[in-house]
Amino acid sequence: MREAAEVPGEVVDRLRAVCLALPETHEQPAWVGTRWWIRKRTFAHVLTIEDGWPPAYARAVAAEGPLVVLTFQSSAEELDALANAGYPFFRPTWGPNVVGMVLEGDVDWAEVAELLTESYCLRAPRKLAELVHRAGN
Repeated sequence: MREAAEVPGEVVDRLRAVCLALPETHEQPAWVGTRWWIRKRTFAHVLTIEDGWPPAYARAVAAEGPLVVLTFQSSAEELDALANAGYPFFRPTWGPNVVGMVLEGDVDWAEVAELLTESYCLRAPRKLAELVHRAGN
């Protein structure tokens, strides 16, 4: 198995700050990159595409890399809007509610935080999602 390119530490740190602020979230190394999960459900995954690897991600974003990409869950209208927005968003073929985002250049980290919070709420048990929604209001 080939060695995966690492995600820059500053990107992981920014994502970590958002994800670990959500109730009962855990971080772990994924098969490539880093993922955050609630209970046994992944709600965010970041990795680096390099030289077309991993191939499923390179195909989804239509780039050989090097690129840092984040995948997360979305729903309904937002899913359609993001999937059709074009760069930096892309739609992977796995999972019916998965959206990807290229993290390069001028990343809107406030938007990333909102997207990750929504992804968490879609994957978390209802009581935890309600806690997050109440805290945001």
